[in-house]
Amino acid sequence: MTTRATGSVHHVPDFHTHRDTRTPVDELPATQRRPGLKDTFSALQVRNFRLLVSGLFVSSTGGWVQRIAQDWLVLTLTGSATAVGITTALQFLPTLLLGLYGGVIADRFPKRKILLVTQSTMGTLAGILAVLALTGGVQVWQVYTLALILGLATAVDNPTRQSFVTELVGRERLRNAISMVSSTFQLGGLIGPALGGAMIGAIGTGWAFALNAVTFFGSISALLMMREHEMPGLNASRKASAGIRIRDGLRDGVRYAFHEPAVRWAVVLVGIFGMFTISLPVTLTAFAKVVFHTGATGYGVLNSVVAVGSLAGALLSARRIRPTRLRNLVGIASILAITEMVAAIQPSLWTFLPLLCALGMATLMFLTAAQSMVQLTTPDGLRGRVAGIYNLVFIGGGAIGGPTVGWIAEHWGARTGLLLAGLIPATATVAIGITLARAGRFRVVVHRSPRSPWLQPSVRLGLEQVPVRLARPAAPRIDRPFPLVRRHHRGGDPAPRPRRTRRKPQHH
Repeated sequence: MTTRATGSVHHVPDFHTHRDTRTPVDELPATQRRPGLKDTFSALQVRNFRLLVSGLFVSSTGGWVQRIAQDWLVLTLTGSATAVGITTALQFLPTLLLGLYGGVIADRFPKRKILLVTQSTMGTLAGILAVLALTGGVQVWQVYTLALILGLATAVDNPTRQSFVTELVGRERLRNAISMVSSTFQLGGLIGPALGGAMIGAIGTGWAFALNAVTFFGSISALLMMREHEMPGLNASRKASAGIRIRDGLRDGVRYAFHEPAVRWAVVLVGIFGMFTISLPVTLTAFAKVVFHTGATGYGVLNSVVAVGSLAGALLSARRIRPTRLRNLVGIASILAITEMVAAIQPSLWTFLPLLCALGMATLMFLTAAQSMVQLTTPDGLRGRVAGIYNLVFIGGGAIGGPTVGWIAEHWGARTGLLLAGLIPATATVAIGITLARAGRFRVVVHRSPRSPWLQPSVRLGLEQVPVRLARPAAPRIDRPFPLVRRHHRGGDPAPRPRRTRRKPQHH
């Protein structure tokens, strides 16, 4: 094995003639220029993706409205917070049990048709719940049943939607598209709860469910208006997923996710942070009630600050045009864990709020980086199955970590719970970083920004190991115009040539 250096050097300005011979910024490759405003929304240039984002924004806002109204309805019917937890668990349970099969379905059948079925199912369930609530005959077991069916539809909808984004925009704009989708959900998370609370107080929960049912017409209409001939990844996805079986497809997806280092470590990090960091609302409840004594109003303010930070993190992720690598993911994970630990020791609310905003920003950037790396690394025919594994680990980690973090905050205090929620992922991140460094997955990159023309040209250096096969060197063959030494002939050689006498020069 030997080491080979690779790199690239930009053009240097001609200082004698004061002419800049560098390549214009707009003509540079995406990985060599600084991102601008148009890069933040580059995925919106695709018509089909604009339709998808607009439909998701409407339906996600309605989904938040229904979530608030559903929890309030169950609490009104039973008077028990445990019943509210059961309703939420029933929505996540199908993803834990059948999430892998949902990924196989996403790879096996056309994704646009699957989304039409799942979105229609969700809208129908919201309409049924609205009718039951408006007529006054709703019972808690009916809410449980509808929540379970909604979870089944979500278990298929999530991996299908995540893998469908690649078919719409291609691999070049995938990271920006994922960030745009995340921004859409964060906007829905800002508008939906406020709108749902206002509707519950003004006109009741039944009309909130009816509003959610109406919003699905937007997502269904957007799917119907899409043009298949403008989907760059459609043909490759159909060709790669043709003829797969459920059992073999499930096994292939798990095997690929386990053996591919980029997917394996990304899923491991998402599972660890999903178990502790993503359960932040549980800890914020204890902070609002016990630490800062702000009550329900303060709890809403804390969640709003997290949502604002998440939206900012989504927009920052959208500006990134270079592909995500494992070292980037480990670096963002380290920043996220450190921010959480620093926030846990803040003495006042006013110092806690800025770090809470930074925590929401780092969380969204970490999730966007992990999801984009998984999507870009996975081949076309396996993208839905790997997305199912990603969702299974993420939601499963949250289902396990939520009660764990809540128990720690209840018995040891909210600050201890938030501190451990950052310390444990930080320890795991350091261990994974050391493992990757030993395996040679990290490379040292030296980059000098060409902001000023008087700086040296920007150089990117990377070291990679390449196999070298050594062969026995052959005897060098030297062609000389004349012999340097006298030839000696042994026995058996042909007779030597007669020696030629050199004629002496004559002097006159």
